[in-house]
Amino acid sequence: MSYPDNLQYTKEHEWIRVEGTTATIGITDFAQRELGDIVFVELEPEGTELDRDDVFGTVEAVKTVSELYMPLSGTITAVNDGLEASPETVNEDPYGDGWMVKIELSDADQLDDLMDAAAYSDMVS
Repeated sequence: MSYPDNLQYTKEHEWIRVEGTTATIGITDFAQRELGDIVFVELEPEGTELDRDDVFGTVEAVKTVSELYMPLSGTITAVNDGLEASPETVNEDPYGDGWMVKIELSDADQLDDLMDAAAYSDMVS
């Protein structure tokens, strides 16, 4: 499994890529493997304001349904609409085309609570 060094991670198995005040969020390689074949992704719409730990969507796999927890407070500025037609993209490319939402950060200090790749790898191994 891979955990890119340029990302940050949560204990709920989300990854975060921060560029300025925008954060792109998805689920980790570990999470998609644990879920199995993803068949449906439902995400909150653009413009939704969420606090850290709020549910921002669900992922349905053949085996289970899992809620997605917002790792940082902010407002959703983009949703990966491609996942509606091709939810399996999360399995195939979790750190690339399988991204889920982009948010405008409302509290950049929350970034300090995230894990780096080494800490996340230690947690899941």
